[in-house]
Amino acid sequence: MDFWHKRINPTVVTADNSPSEKDGVVTTEERAPDNVVTDHILQPGELSIEDDVAGGLGRHLGLYSTTFLIIGRIIGTGIFSTPSSITSSVGSVGAALMLWVLGFALSICGLCVWLEFGCMLPRSGGEKVYLEAVYKRPRYLATIVFSTQAIVLGFTASGCTVFASNVLVAANHEVTEWAEKGIAIAVIFFVTLVHIFIPHWGVRLMNVLGTLKIVILLFIVVTGWVVLSGRVSRIPDPHANFRASSSFAGSSHSGYEYATALFKVLNTYTGWTNASYVLNEVKRPVRTLKIAGPLGLGVCGVLYMLANVAYYSAATPKELESTGITVAAFFFGQVFGRAAERAVAALVCLSAIGNVLTVTFSQSRVNQELAKEGVIPFPRFWASTWPFGSPSSGLLLHFIPSFIIIVAVPFGDAYNFILDVEGYPGSIIALLVVVGLFILRWKAPDVPRPFKAWWPLCVFFLAAQVFLLVAPFLRPPGGKGDTSLPYWLYPVVGIVVYVVAVVYWFCWRIVLPKIGRFEYQEQKTALRDGTRVTQFRRIKQL
Repeated sequence: MDFWHKRINPTVVTADNSPSEKDGVVTTEERAPDNVVTDHILQPGELSIEDDVAGGLGRHLGLYSTTFLIIGRIIGTGIFSTPSSITSSVGSVGAALMLWVLGFALSICGLCVWLEFGCMLPRSGGEKVYLEAVYKRPRYLATIVFSTQAIVLGFTASGCTVFASNVLVAANHEVTEWAEKGIAIAVIFFVTLVHIFIPHWGVRLMNVLGTLKIVILLFIVVTGWVVLSGRVSRIPDPHANFRASSSFAGSSHSGYEYATALFKVLNTYTGWTNASYVLNEVKRPVRTLKIAGPLGLGVCGVLYMLANVAYYSAATPKELESTGITVAAFFFGQVFGRAAERAVAALVCLSAIGNVLTVTFSQSRVNQELAKEGVIPFPRFWASTWPFGSPSSGLLLHFIPSFIIIVAVPFGDAYNFILDVEGYPGSIIALLVVVGLFILRWKAPDVPRPFKAWWPLCVFFLAAQVFLLVAPFLRPPGGKGDTSLPYWLYPVVGIVVYVVAVVYWFCWRIVLPKIGRFEYQEQKTALRDGTRVTQFRRIKQL
């Protein structure tokens, strides 16, 4: 396959200019590449980096905001609830803690892969940009595949519903499905309006809530230390789960159980890629990314480990499994009494809405980048930054599927199934990205790489992605997964999503031009604020 063939505009590069850096990015006009391959990689899509960063809010995110964009995405509601289900899956505290360490290690490996790509290609879009840089043929196929996954499965429904259920608990109100749905709709509506009309205040709110999340986890950690010191009379033996004789007692021997638990652990670490989606808005993006990525993930990873130790100091695995409430609520109930459980629900609400804010912020930028490449219908509309510079249409494109999922899908097995489907295609994209890293190193070893990942970390991450793609097809004990639906159905549906993307690409690029006797001609246009958009004109063949 020819990964590198692409039409070149010979006026793009001027060889008599020496490389220089502006805002941490070497621009196309300033770059004097050694060969054509280098230039193709550093300009993966139809837009040059100068065109790509034009318009919008400009570079307004510093190191602090970028770091909390990562922290706010990683710390959602998972760390307050999933430890109990993870422990239930693997059967022991020791096995569960080992999975948390493994998940942290895999996240670090993945971050190194994304750092190499992000520093080499410091543009908004994340995986979209990285796939375009590697898989150039068939043309636009990689972009279409990613865009289908990003738009169809890029909804933010779970955070909204978690906020809704916890706010009802905190208010001591009866929890009903339509009460939850109504509040969840209000949350996604509020977040969308904030990012459209007061975007800078949206960033400030993300920073505040991100700081609050760290404070909450620090409070849990310190409380755990107090419990382990033996000063809490409610918990007579805080070290029971950490003795050699009991740490691994009752551990599961099923590979499916460990795979399911690892999926849940990795889901709680999801978010270390968040900064790569908004690099057009980051000041000195290469330097900032190299600091914010490890700092954000490192802070979350350490706090996650210590929070789990705190949880296990106050409860046995069987107690956590049978609580029926979040593990954080049970922990505070054990330490401070039942009245504290409602207070924890309020704290989980704040964490949930902070997560929705960060996910919506970054996902809207991805939607805008896809529109700017012209691969989705009505690109000028979806790339719009009217009225206040934020990607308002990209936010709308994110709002629509989130709203549909909240309203149309009943809670229960169907809802959990859709959330499972959301995660599987992400592993396919991750696999393609890490394979692409090795392809680029082989095909273009001389491309400038401000950060280069240690290759054993990349291999480890590659092996993990293969495992995560195969594991859902392993038969679980009793042949039943975590829903009443067939255990193998959600990965199959995830694969079907990509098959539909390939069919769409084939019809758009091959069938329609052949039937209509035309060919596509790219045309770059500018919106009022300077945002550059690629459009495809149909030119009739003579």
